[in-house]
Amino acid sequence: MKYFLDTANLVEIEDALKKGVIRGVTTNPSLLAKEPKADFFEHIKKIAFLCSTYGNVPLSAEVFAQEPSAMLHQAFEMKEKIGYSNLNIKIPIGYEELQVVHDLTEAGIEVNCTCCFSATQLQLAAHAGARYVSLFYNRLLDVQGNPAKVLQRTRQVININNLNCEIIAGSIRNAYDVEDAWANGAHIVTAGYKVLVAATKHPKTDESVEGFLRDFSHWIE
Repeated sequence: MKYFLDTANLVEIEDALKKGVIRGVTTNPSLLAKEPKADFFEHIKKIAFLCSTYGNVPLSAEVFAQEPSAMLHQAFEMKEKIGYSNLNIKIPIGYEELQVVHDLTEAGIEVNCTCCFSATQLQLAAHAGARYVSLFYNRLLDVQGNPAKVLQRTRQVININNLNCEIIAGSIRNAYDVEDAWANGAHIVTAGYKVLVAATKHPKTDESVEGFLRDFSHWIE
């Protein structure tokens, strides 16, 4: 079970990677739009440099073309211009997009098939050759879906068919969703910097530490 960081912020990425727990970084166009305006390729290259510096961890960057043929062309361009060996191209799920996933996989480019909300979407993308399939966990909860069942069913299909594919639970908003996603079959959880920080906190932890220090201060006087 792995934790990826979902952000395009360079400071957040480097700070989290230094902690030694981050096993990958994911981005998307919305996350990039939150950062100061810059050249797309140059910004992703800066993220890739950090990823390579801290363990050569996988980086997922998403196409922003809309037509499948344009997605394919852009994916090859991204791979060439960014030049990072562990770059995964994010392709949104769709019928025609399955061929994009397949063609990129056949060309030796690893794909993160994203924007999935159902087990069927995840399973088809995995069969098409995607290295990662991404479930929008909390967004599915927003529409009264059952992400736990989706994760369980998809993990079963991947295991039975021995597919070289890992499930990413994304769109994570709360620390408790991290452990629930892992427990229900997600190989990876990708979440923002704030969720990572929050996952290390608990009121009783603070209370316990303060109690230890208070007791010790009386003893050492």
